Amino acid sequence: MAELGPELLTIILFGSLVLLLLAGVPLVFAIGGVATFFIIVLWGPHALPILEKRTYMAMDMFLLVAVPMFIFMGAMLQRCGIAEELYELMYHWMGGLRGGLAAGTVLICTLFAAMVGISGAATTSMGLIALPSMRKRGYKKDIALGCISAGGSLGILIPPSVLMIILALTSRQSVGQMFIAGILPGLLLSGLFVAYILIRCYIQKDLGPSVPPEERLSLAERVRLLWALLLPVGLVFAVMGSMFFGLATPSEASAIGALGAIVSALIKRSFTWENFTSALFITLRLSAMVIWIVFAASVFTALYAVTGASSLVSDLITGVGDPWVAIITMQAILLVLGMFFDPTGIVLLTAPIFFPIATSLGFDPLWFAILFVINMELAFLTPPFGFNLFYMKAVVPPDVNMMDIYKSATPFVLLMILGLALCMIFPGIITWLPSLMRT
Repeated sequence: MAELGPELLTIILFGSLVLLLLAGVPLVFAIGGVATFFIIVLWGPHALPILEKRTYMAMDMFLLVAVPMFIFMGAMLQRCGIAEELYELMYHWMGGLRGGLAAGTVLICTLFAAMVGISGAATTSMGLIALPSMRKRGYKKDIALGCISAGGSLGILIPPSVLMIILALTSRQSVGQMFIAGILPGLLLSGLFVAYILIRCYIQKDLGPSVPPEERLSLAERVRLLWALLLPVGLVFAVMGSMFFGLATPSEASAIGALGAIVSALIKRSFTWENFTSALFITLRLSAMVIWIVFAASVFTALYAVTGASSLVSDLITGVGDPWVAIITMQAILLVLGMFFDPTGIVLLTAPIFFPIATSLGFDPLWFAILFVINMELAFLTPPFGFNLFYMKAVVPPDVNMMDIYKSATPFVLLMILGLALCMIFPGIITWLPSLMRT
């Protein structure tokens, strides 16, 4: 086995990983198991201390502290009733437009994304709150399902994003700059979703009917509803503003967010022991999952690098000649991987290979990092294994099947690819805000 060339070793390593994942083995055990097995096969049991060293190296990353903090922030805010208040606000402000409820749902998901740091929170919340309301108002399935799935996926692009933290650790980029760099691309995608919904519903009048006039509130009553924005917008500015103006590191900002979520719950009188402990258990479960995947992937990537197989992938991509063709090739690889694998695993396995390639070709690593995240956002929405599609399946009524959900996501996947192309053609969409940061 030690005589295997990098080409064959690459096929065996990733082939084994794919087979285990298809067999239903959890990602952490698939990655860690393959790495451990091949370390023993290639170098013998005496090489197993590599596992210990790589795990301790990963544990020593202080930035990982931000992961449970941001997860707790999102879990606590989910229990504050903020999502229900935001939907009521949106319902009365945008319900009078054709497609207004769907477009407003995307805007709520955008704001929710700036508070929770993960994708599933907005998807499940809006699936439970907004979907029944839209279906009751006569919205067609494809627009009602698609707006929630697509809007929820913004949670990993609009900061704070747990996936961005993992990517920053893996690619050795500044997570603070990545957070700020993700704002405009996230708003761009949100704007594309809203424009598509409003234009299509204006043309197809039965796709998303407007709320009847008798259910609409007066201007004064709608203005009073704007108070619902005070807490979430204030918390977003506290977290992002502290990083933008150089007042706090990402880890410190995550603590501000966690404390702000508790304060928000107290202000809204929804802070109970049950809500608090539930948020803690969700934080424990998700944080443990993320960090164990980090440990396993750290060992796997070390094995891959030592065997020389990673240089093979690098040579194949750079061998295409033109730097832009190489960049597009990497985007295509990420898109295909996202259809089948967990985005966290993709980040940990491919980022150590792709970032040195992008840098060697003369591209801004921060710009490439956001392109990477947009691809991972696509991974949450692309069939057959997009996570948001399964989150939706868990909350939809029985008359909605997986094919309905797949079809509803297709236009939004195409819009994301358009947004990705715009960010590639106009890099300032990504790099302008970070250039204004005070560090």
